[in-house]
Amino acid sequence: VLLRASLSTQGAGSLVIAALICAAAGCVAPGALFAQRTDTLSAREVVPADSELGLSLSGELSSIEAPARPFEVGEQLSYRVKLGVFNVGHGDMTVHGVDTIRGVPSYHVSMGLNASAFFGAAKVNDRFESWMDTRTLASRRFIRDIHEVNYNSYRVFEIYPTERRWERTDESDDKTGETLSELPMDEIAFIYWIRTQDLEVGETYVYNDRYFKEEGNPVTLQVLRRETKEVDAGTFETVVVRPIINTSGLFSEGGNAELYFTDDERRLMVYMRSEIPVVGSITLHLQSIEGVPGYGSPEQGTDGADGADDAEAAR
Repeated sequence: VLLRASLSTQGAGSLVIAALICAAAGCVAPGALFAQRTDTLSAREVVPADSELGLSLSGELSSIEAPARPFEVGEQLSYRVKLGVFNVGHGDMTVHGVDTIRGVPSYHVSMGLNASAFFGAAKVNDRFESWMDTRTLASRRFIRDIHEVNYNSYRVFEIYPTERRWERTDESDDKTGETLSELPMDEIAFIYWIRTQDLEVGETYVYNDRYFKEEGNPVTLQVLRRETKEVDAGTFETVVVRPIINTSGLFSEGGNAELYFTDDERRLMVYMRSEIPVVGSITLHLQSIEGVPGYGSPEQGTDGADGADDAEAAR
């Protein structure tokens, strides 16, 4: 739904929310999880780790290990959203806690957007929630609650990794489908998973069969360069990536989208830019960081991670 958004279908407000969700994803179309380099597949890149997921993707992985955790409970990232030169709203990404889903400890994470564009004519209030296995980051539940200009949608997906299936439970006429692997992910889970990966400049990653719906696969992620980026929350050294999705949406090959992740172990997304036909450039700017050791909010006078260290030294 997000990547199909256009002025002719769901209004300008949908373009704003689509850009936010795609951005933080580093690639979000309905599609796309777990990276495979164009040359080889390694245990570091695939990371299956739960005892119930003790099956390697290619039969070549000799060991199973949990991915690193660059995020933790209490992390909250807040963003300012701009359409061209105009501020149109704010967004957030939050790690709420650890819940138990069918006996499995699962991170509860969310992404939200509240925006108003064109003098209030286009309003958006969207929230996406994901519950992902704390060891594998495989999705176990996904809620998509969208309220846009002339479009409303509420979807609840229960995902069963080892059974390779999913089902919708928000309506009496339940819909079901198959997943392509035992490590399925939704859009939001993918955002957090990609933060666990090394992003090497010059590499191209292909995401094949990890989106929980078959039709959402694959996407490509190009790692373009390193760049120093200044946003509301401070100045950061970043790794810039470009997602290319096989759709006509925001991250199609002509969209020239770029996402900026901190070039450190946290991999925080600090900025996103995408070109939208007719509308122009939409950008997402990190405003504040809470619950992340080594970082702080602008009110505390931080300048990225270095600012936090300087503040500590001053005390």
